[in-house]
Amino acid sequence: AFKEAGNKVYMIMGARNKDLIFWQDKMKTACDELFITTDDGSLGEKGFVTGVLERLMNQEPINYAIAVGPMPMMRAVANMTKDKGIKTEASMNPIMVDGSGMCGACRCEIEGKPKFACIDGPEFDGHKVNYDLAMKRMNIYKEEEKEKWEQMKKSLGRD
Repeated sequence: AFKEAGNKVYMIMGARNKDLIFWQDKMKTACDELFITTDDGSLGEKGFVTGVLERLMNQEPINYAIAVGPMPMMRAVANMTKDKGIKTEASMNPIMVDGSGMCGACRCEIEGKPKFACIDGPEFDGHKVNYDLAMKRMNIYKEEEKEKWEQMKKSLGRD
């Protein structure tokens, strides 16, 4: 919709390696220019999305940023854009259990107030998110997730 409205749209996709990059063709149609970064350099530029973002911000005015992905990356993007006054949207992705806000699993702190990603979001002003608390909450079920992942791998014969 941004592109169809006549805006110049850059998209930066990043992942640990090329095997985790998907929908390149779809993404190319949604933007004017697609940049890909991988931590290991197996596809696109070696490095993080923030390196490309910094280069773009230094080349021309950027008016709006949307960050979707791992919490540390969204925090880094929000930190970079805040000083430049660039409106930034972060798509929060905590565990969502019932989609009604009743369970509280997806609670986030936005500008010091509790919000629920399932009903109030999941998109929030990236400069108002308490990323430290969000990352802490995301680690609550880390051991259970690891255990279930190992069980799933065993059941698929992928020890």
